[in-house]
Amino acid sequence: MKLFLFFTLIILPPLLSAKYLTNKSCKECHEDIYYEYQSSYHSKTYFNDELHRKVADKASTKTYDCAVCHMPGAQNLKELISGKERPHDNYEEERDAISCVYCHQIAYVKKSHEYNINIKAKQAEGYKPNMYGSLENPDDSDKHAMLNNPIYKKNVCIGCHSHKRNKNDVLIFQAIKENQGSTECIKCHMPLISGGAEKNNKRGRLEHHSHTFAGIHSLDMMRKAVGLAVKTEKNKLFITIENKMPHPLIIQAARLKYLEIKIIRNGKTIWRNYKNSPLEDKQGAFHIEFLDANNKEVIIPSFATKRGFVNNLKAKETKVLTYKTPEIQKGDQITVALYLILAKPNCQKVITLDDPNLVKPQLMQKYSYKVK
Repeated sequence: MKLFLFFTLIILPPLLSAKYLTNKSCKECHEDIYYEYQSSYHSKTYFNDELHRKVADKASTKTYDCAVCHMPGAQNLKELISGKERPHDNYEEERDAISCVYCHQIAYVKKSHEYNINIKAKQAEGYKPNMYGSLENPDDSDKHAMLNNPIYKKNVCIGCHSHKRNKNDVLIFQAIKENQGSTECIKCHMPLISGGAEKNNKRGRLEHHSHTFAGIHSLDMMRKAVGLAVKTEKNKLFITIENKMPHPLIIQAARLKYLEIKIIRNGKTIWRNYKNSPLEDKQGAFHIEFLDANNKEVIIPSFATKRGFVNNLKAKETKVLTYKTPEIQKGDQITVALYLILAKPNCQKVITLDDPNLVKPQLMQKYSYKVK
């Protein structure tokens, strides 16, 4: 695999001499898509994604291995990976993050143990680049040729969103199952919306795939992701939590999703599933922990030698959680809320985050039930 990586990242790029098309250059013909993309986290990069930058810098101040997926269009990709260079916002290819031209030049995806590898189309010198997409009978332009490629319905997301193992062979990220493709990803995160894919819309297309890539940063998407329900007995609560997504509830190591469950009587909370921290509730706090060889907590997953505590929901999985409570009475109000924290509290032991939105709980879903 190392020999393959050496060829694709170091030897092959000099052979691909097509002119780099910036995100802004795509705006000339695809203005709506450009602004959709700019609102997405695909447009975030090392320079304006605080959490990513600070975790990457903690993982290494020399190499920037994350560039393979977070800055893949960089012309100096091999230098970033080897540590000869660091990210620099003077380069437009680096500022473009997960750029338009990069994604639309993926010819196929090579499955690999450590992480999957996107293989870009070869381009002869002096010719305009070939772009790939899922449209039938796509239009060419003076900037590029456009080809229909079935990969955009099957595999285009799995180059970066499938899995990642660190250098100790510990799985630190997994978004989808091994044989799962991109079809469901596109269905949810790139739904068809009104309007053609380009300004001129020569073929009079009525819709295109949204490039907002709505996900965990979208309140609407979060509310659709999970279902909650409650049943009661004399002194027990049964909380049903359903993961409606075709991927695990927790994907990234920094995330924490947790339940806050209350019994309210006469306007006062008489019971809650934790006292001080949601982590006290082992079944209601969903997160992934990593450990070193001495079983001590590792906060930056790059350094982990094994996994520790894991509480998660698989794709489409439903769990029923049972809680012992004070005796439940008629008229009691039961509230169940699922919250998300983008950077869980232990992240702040090793990095300082200035953006309050990264550390404050965000409500994903809430369910209320009155005992009859």
